Amino acid sequence: MARPTTMEELADRLEIDDLCNLYVTALDDNKFDLLDEVFTNDARVSYADAGMEGDYATVSEWLAEQRLHQRVWLHLVGNRRVSLDGDRAQSVSTFFFAAVGHEGNTFFTGGEYHDKLVRTANGWRIAHRIERNLWNFGDLPAVPQA
Repeated sequence: MARPTTMEELADRLEIDDLCNLYVTALDDNKFDLLDEVFTNDARVSYADAGMEGDYATVSEWLAEQRLHQRVWLHLVGNRRVSLDGDRAQSVSTFFFAAVGHEGNTFFTGGEYHDKLVRTANGWRIAHRIERNLWNFGDLPAVPQA
């Protein structure tokens, strides 16, 4: 029989859920400064399927540049599976992403975010993220690579 979930565990899960939602809100609303509240300063981020991986500063600049090439971004994130271990956690979330280019072209993709998180003085932050695309559909325009 599983042990009961504590109030602290529930609070941690809710904060991690809010953190994942803040990530996609920052991207979709073109407010990339909010990513400072999502990632640790020394986070490693991999969007290898899109040709980018590196430290948080490099990847966040690349994301902001990619956003300029589309009129609309819309992310939906869910089905989070969180494993807590004190001040560390791991999470796998599924995502659906739609982009509409300035010329009306559309692109859709789905996949998973694999995150390692740490509790900081300012709350939970992502220290390592790997995005794994599982499928793509549509016409995403070619954009410059970093």
